[in-house]
Amino acid sequence: MKTKFSSYTWFLFIALSALGVFLFITPIGTEDGIKVPIAILANFLAGKVEPFIHWFALIVFIVAAVGSVVMQFIPQKGERTLVDSLFRVNWFWTIMRVLAVIFASMFIFQVGPESLTSEVTTGVLIDPATGLVTFMFVLFLFAGLLLPLLTDFGLLEFFGSMMVKIMRPLFKIPGRSAIDCLASWVGDGTIGVLLTSKQYEEKNYTGREAATIATTFSVVSITFCLVVVETIGIGDYFIEFYASVIICGLILAFIMPRIYPLKQKADTLIDGSQVPANREDVQDGYNVFSYGLHNALSKADSNRNLGKMIKNGFINVLEMWFAVTPIIMAFATIALVLAEFTSFFRILGMPFEPILALLQIPEAGEAAQTMIVGFADMLLPSILGAGIESEMTRFFIATVSVTQLIYMSEVGGLILGTKLPLKLWDLFMIFLIRTIISIPIIAAIAHLLF
Repeated sequence: MKTKFSSYTWFLFIALSALGVFLFITPIGTEDGIKVPIAILANFLAGKVEPFIHWFALIVFIVAAVGSVVMQFIPQKGERTLVDSLFRVNWFWTIMRVLAVIFASMFIFQVGPESLTSEVTTGVLIDPATGLVTFMFVLFLFAGLLLPLLTDFGLLEFFGSMMVKIMRPLFKIPGRSAIDCLASWVGDGTIGVLLTSKQYEEKNYTGREAATIATTFSVVSITFCLVVVETIGIGDYFIEFYASVIICGLILAFIMPRIYPLKQKADTLIDGSQVPANREDVQDGYNVFSYGLHNALSKADSNRNLGKMIKNGFINVLEMWFAVTPIIMAFATIALVLAEFTSFFRILGMPFEPILALLQIPEAGEAAQTMIVGFADMLLPSILGAGIESEMTRFFIATVSVTQLIYMSEVGGLILGTKLPLKLWDLFMIFLIRTIISIPIIAAIAHLLF
């Protein structure tokens, strides 16, 4: 017997889901390029809090570090509380939080070696005007409060039933992940990671599925792609560049879940339990549309208490501020220092020179140096490759850098700060494998275009 739902439940599903689509997925043209409304709101607030946001970030880092150190000496009693969730982490993550305090303090007070006080390392993250981490405090505020519009009122359930026959056989992920993927491609990779992490914690994805979605579909925004092509000087080729990114991205999305390390991830839920065998089956008496609608309304009906949603949203914000931002600060600073002040990534890139020469990429030696440096920050390859004379090589570098996907100054650091089942080694191997697979594909496209 089919369930009848109240008009209020229908309102929650239609109105709040539509608002979520508008905020997170709808592209809008602005003076700074194409952005989604959530990014426009974040940019507006970031401008208002710019004079003091770096001090706020430092205070959060200090509280997170001190709280974590104290919790190492206080045994847990009873059920896990919000304080436990914010501060009870192991010694490794505690040390990372302490490093975040040290790195941020060095830049703010301009004390210490140049490598840790420079605008091209720590400044990329904590600078009040342009810093990634300072901006993330604002973005996380909106995302934490408003992500439930996408996740809690039936949108994922509605599309999940209809998309399962595409997403499951092609990419080995649930149909509901189509919304995650769209939020990443149109909005921003960080929004996709946050959405995926929330779905994983709520037992809607297995570890393998969540790891696949976060590292395969959390693509940089269209706006950032415009920054990449302008930086490296191929603005006239944006359409060809973005089409190449999509083609190569879809090929990689098909391959990556079927090989190491994603294939080795446990296909179980976050608590270790197994997924119901009929999780995505359509029940008798329904078609894919009506079953998706039934599931969507059931989900919306279970979240009628909007006050509880707002309360949980604020808890999400606190968890992202205290758990995620210090990790991004620590890992990204280390990666950027290695990229800017050592030959570490340059040496790692040397083996690519004969490969690029074999593929007849002009100025192969200079291009090879950019192949690994993108692991630190996605814009670094374009900055380093801007001086290369060959347009074909600059196109090649820009396209590879975006399809590599994992970079520690944003998506990589964010993933490590969540509960997603991915370690630093996993991220580097995914980055490296994506690079190796994409190089011949993008080289072939570049030869066709130039």
